[in-house]
Amino acid sequence: MIYPIRYYGDPILRRRANPVTTFDDRLTRLAADMFETMYAADGIGLAAPQIGVPLRLFVALEVAPDHEADETDEDASDEFSGQLGTDSTEPLTPAEKRKAWGVVREHVVVNPVMVERSGGQLGRDGCLSLPGLVVEDVPRALRVVMEYQDLEGGHHRLSAEGYFAHVLQHEFDHLDGVLFFDHLPAPRRERFMEEHRAQLAQWQRDSKALLKSLGEQHAPNRVG
Repeated sequence: MIYPIRYYGDPILRRRANPVTTFDDRLTRLAADMFETMYAADGIGLAAPQIGVPLRLFVALEVAPDHEADETDEDASDEFSGQLGTDSTEPLTPAEKRKAWGVVREHVVVNPVMVERSGGQLGRDGCLSLPGLVVEDVPRALRVVMEYQDLEGGHHRLSAEGYFAHVLQHEFDHLDGVLFFDHLPAPRRERFMEEHRAQLAQWQRDSKALLKSLGEQHAPNRVG
């Protein structure tokens, strides 16, 4: 199932998500739907709040280093617009996208805890919830260590560096109601908001209309 992605202005994007407490077939189905939604949107990561589900869960793709380096074709971290290696007008399947993007592993991360951050890097950042808006030099940690659970509730530890560390931090932020431009120094953040004021305002109106149509205006903490 492909979910509609929630855009800037939807309150769920600014709330801290709830821990996952039930590990069952519904959770597995949700993760599968999130991958389907992510691939349909040409994304490299997607957090549950971005589809209206206030749970601490995200999916992310780990890509080969030679694809990481081609940052001119990337809108990290939710959105990935790499070369798809085909002239066909037919949409690619998820399997074809994985091959074209150099995906080496799909990650499902439940109830993550960031236990270590070190070093620094500046990376190109964008978001499926703010499509088309990109900042070239968002500051992030260079290396991270994350503890998390899988879909069966098992515990794991994941270390990442460079681009994948950037992706993990972006998705982790979504679970705490943080968006990529929040990391900019205050003057730059204010300029970003002003430069895109019209688009941000339109997304806010669209989000309000969507919530009304879904009957969610009075149910901000409902689990999807």
